[in-house]
Amino acid sequence: MDGQTVIVTGGTRGIGAAVAEAFGADGATVVVGARDADEVDATVDALEDAGTTAAGLRTDVRDEYDVERLTETASRAGEAAGIDVVVPAAGVYHGEAGATPTDDESYSAFDDHWRTNGRGVYATIRESLPHLNDDARVLVPTGSVARDGTAGYGSYAISKATAEAVTRGFAADTDYVVGCLDPGIVATGLSGETGRDPDAVAPMFVWAATEADPTAVDGAVVGLREWKQATR
Repeated sequence: MDGQTVIVTGGTRGIGAAVAEAFGADGATVVVGARDADEVDATVDALEDAGTTAAGLRTDVRDEYDVERLTETASRAGEAAGIDVVVPAAGVYHGEAGATPTDDESYSAFDDHWRTNGRGVYATIRESLPHLNDDARVLVPTGSVARDGTAGYGSYAISKATAEAVTRGFAADTDYVVGCLDPGIVATGLSGETGRDPDAVAPMFVWAATEADPTAVDGAVVGLREWKQATR
């Protein structure tokens, strides 16, 4: 991925951090955004120490102006102008994973899940559009909870379903490859730290950005099975 630029929101923790590192290791310029400025600085330092060309900004994806600044920064960060890959990985979960039933949640939790996990994906993709290069790909992390109606996940699951719908909308209405990647249950703060190591699934995103058939990604949900079958 030499000469390409990747932007990762939520890039300081969990899947986002692992994906940022994986793209950097593959030669891409990596730009990360997250709410905690100190964590952004530390992540950029770690990426640079590993030999990656990196940049970052404190970014709250609930604020489209924050996202606009991040995408403008990313478009100028690499050797060539523009953005080649977007990974909207920023997310929140208010409560204990699996213990937030829909009928017993606060409106404030519902609103913030939707604003961050749903609207935040919309803002990240929309603000990236003016800067995307011709063959750019947008890869949105998702999970089965967005589709399976699993008990106890309440408005978090609803917000992830929103993110999938947003992804399908951009896939239908733009000429870019915009799809979802479902790496299964990954051990992050959102899952209660149970599941696969984020580092083990991060290569899935590099594959989807570089090797996967674009027609299989665009508007679709690509899972672990498809990745493993394609790379075994």
